[in-house]
Amino acid sequence: MMRKILLGALLVTAAQAQADYQCSVTPRDDVVINPQTVQVVGENGNLVMMPDGSVQFNGQAKNLTPAQREQAQDYQQALRDALPWIDDGARSRVEKGRIALDKIVTEQVGESSNLRKRLTQLDTQLKTQMNRIIERRQDGLTFHYKAIDEVRADGQKLVNQAMGGILQDSINEMGAKAITSGGSNPLQGVLGNLGGLQTAIQKEWKSQEKDFQQFGKDVCSRVVSLEDQRKALVTTLK
Repeated sequence: MMRKILLGALLVTAAQAQADYQCSVTPRDDVVINPQTVQVVGENGNLVMMPDGSVQFNGQAKNLTPAQREQAQDYQQALRDALPWIDDGARSRVEKGRIALDKIVTEQVGESSNLRKRLTQLDTQLKTQMNRIIERRQDGLTFHYKAIDEVRADGQKLVNQAMGGILQDSINEMGAKAITSGGSNPLQGVLGNLGGLQTAIQKEWKSQEKDFQQFGKDVCSRVVSLEDQRKALVTTLK
């Protein structure tokens, strides 16, 4: 159960950033944003949009009607707004989960617990993985759609690798705590303490679960809207 909760609190936002939650749209294009252009390139072609609404599609400059120019301006602005919003939302929820878990470990095990270091390390590693999907640069950002499945797999590996150490530290530290506190059955004390830690984590996850799920739905809604805008614009360019 602890493994499931930790996965939920620290990894689910990576899935949300890729519009999981049975979203009807799966991204098939990279998005490169800088002050000069917004580029959408991948399986659906190569679309480059300038701030004034001018467009190049598959290397060719297009003569646009006022309506097409407005479509291009609206679409690129939607991308400029949506991608940072998704990235900020995912990272803030990972951070909130880390803070909550750290507080629980501090209360249940102790401020000097090595579990806190392991969770901080795992948190940093997972945020690094998230940066592979939405990469923040000095002049903008890039969304890498092919990184989605890779990050899911690599994130799972990181969690699996961390869980052995987390479980061992839990047993060792809870065991020391049980022995120090006395009692006729230290093993029962260890199991009881582990149960208390698990219950506290589960309770915290329940308090955050609705927000995580709603965020995932909101991400999906934005991704669907962006895809509709892309299709509408590209259809007029062919």
